[in-house]
Amino acid sequence: MKILLAEDDQKAADYIRNGLTENGHTVDWLTDGREALTYCLYNDCDLAIVDRMLPGMDGLSLVKALRATTSKLPVIFLTALGDVDDKVEGLLAGGDDYMVKPFHFSELLARITALSRRPQETAAATELKVHDLKLDLLARTAKRAGTPIELQQKEFALLQLLMENAGRVVTRTMMLEKIWGFNFDPGTSVVETHISKLRQKIDKPFDTALIQTIRNVGYSIRAPR
Repeated sequence: MKILLAEDDQKAADYIRNGLTENGHTVDWLTDGREALTYCLYNDCDLAIVDRMLPGMDGLSLVKALRATTSKLPVIFLTALGDVDDKVEGLLAGGDDYMVKPFHFSELLARITALSRRPQETAAATELKVHDLKLDLLARTAKRAGTPIELQQKEFALLQLLMENAGRVVTRTMMLEKIWGFNFDPGTSVVETHISKLRQKIDKPFDTALIQTIRNVGYSIRAPR
């Protein structure tokens, strides 16, 4: 396997790299979180081992940013932060496994093997397209019929959610949970307000409306028939 090791402690990195190499793996080592994120987005690798305490961008933010691009790259957190809350936070951020230092190398190998047995995912999409609307997940840009569309952060996230589920209904509850982190209905019109803003930018200037209201259920983005 080709493995990215994001670890800023050289002694720990040398120990891990040597052990993985001896077991037939290829290891690329980076010490900076931002560099590690760029590597994951633009290079082919099979798994990442990430320390949470990294310069440039901490490991938790790195994995969150990676998952925001829909990347399915398996990630093992390997860190000294070992409280239950730390583990939960790491797994909820998108980590596939979580190990605490100090650790047994044989256990790390076993966890790598277990992750490698999971069904292989198709390559992560870096662009979403519905009809003449395109969303670039890496550059964080949107275009319709070649015309750039400026979106705020929440607008982009909402449009991404709709386009990832193109042709299917996305309920108001799903939007509140995925975009705003609400696991209950706060009784606001935040969804409707953002959908209205999206329509002003995505649909109004063009001949065909893509965002559809599904009465009493939610919203859907669909290519015209």
